[in-house]
Amino acid sequence: MTEPTATSGTVIAPHQRFWEDLVTGDELRSTGITITEAHLVNWAGLTGDIVQFHIDADYAASTPFGERIAHGPLTLSISLGLVTQLGYMGNVIAWLGLDGVRASRPVLIGDTISVRATVREARATSKPENGIWTLDYSTRNQHGDVVMTFTSSFLVRRRTT
Repeated sequence: MTEPTATSGTVIAPHQRFWEDLVTGDELRSTGITITEAHLVNWAGLTGDIVQFHIDADYAASTPFGERIAHGPLTLSISLGLVTQLGYMGNVIAWLGLDGVRASRPVLIGDTISVRATVREARATSKPENGIWTLDYSTRNQHGDVVMTFTSSFLVRRRTT
């Protein structure tokens, strides 16, 4: 398979990736995103997760965090999305689930988070057209502090021969 090329003024998305394109030990690194008040307010409205230390600045000032913090599931979703943007998920057939989700530090408004996802396992399935990727995610803030870790698995299409 050849990489697409771009001409001046043309933006080409990453070429299509298949199960064979990642092996155990590979590490994917995302760009960052700065968490804003809009993220918290929109997440609360979308999910109904309307908890005061996420959306009420006065109340949050009285908590041990001293300010509003991002919802844990919001951080998890953004982490998954940041890795998806790397272009490896185009041939994912199914998301198989999450394991071991741990929020180790709060994510504050103004924090910039990014993700390192390491391939724990890339294994074939009993069906020759599919494989499974299991990725260990480590989400960090702008200081390099780990704020969340989890493992996620995907059923991925294999390259046809």
